[in-house]
Amino acid sequence: MAKGSKEKAARRKRVHDSIRQTIMGTSQRPRLSVYRSNKYIYAQLIDDLSGKTLTAASSLEADVSGENRTEESRHVGELVAERAQEEGITKAVFDRSGYKYHGRVRAVAEGARDGGLHL
Repeated sequence: MAKGSKEKAARRKRVHDSIRQTIMGTSQRPRLSVYRSNKYIYAQLIDDLSGKTLTAASSLEADVSGENRTEESRHVGELVAERAQEEGITKAVFDRSGYKYHGRVRAVAEGARDGGLHL
């Protein structure tokens, strides 16, 4: 029997809460949080101690392009890494937000690494 969307969302929320109990971003090593919708992907670097977003990028931006959503996700990772380096940030903690480390979520992480961010 297939899982319904409510069960999937509840499971993702439980996994995300579990991940957030162990991961915390600081100003020196912020948390790279990923949100994935069906059409777009968003990434932001968050300092949890001050509760502020340091930099962000998404596939909605004009300079992000690709043949498919996975390539766009990779470009989002590279873009957020580039913006992080402008802020003087070289290290981050990757927060997959309860999604599987697969596909577009993985592409964001690899793009950030290629952009010079150490995860």
